[in-house]
Amino acid sequence: MVYDKIIEMICSQFGMEPSDLSERTSFDDMDFDSIDVVELMADIEDEFGLDEISETELLEMHTIGDLVAYVSARVDG
Repeated sequence: MVYDKIIEMICSQFGMEPSDLSERTSFDDMDFDSIDVVELMADIEDEFGLDEISETELLEMHTIGDLVAYVSARVDG
């Protein structure tokens, strides 16, 4: 499942606990800076075999749920 894999990746990369995260958790809530977000997106692109996520698309994502929906639409669709 996309959600579980993304949560696993965030926890592994940033030392967070799954219980601290949900689809509503925003990147701001996680205190991610722009470099953190870029690194996470690069890892997600590699993991799910996605084309590069554009800056415009990235700016539209504010929560883990937004990211999951984006990835799911491209992996499942």
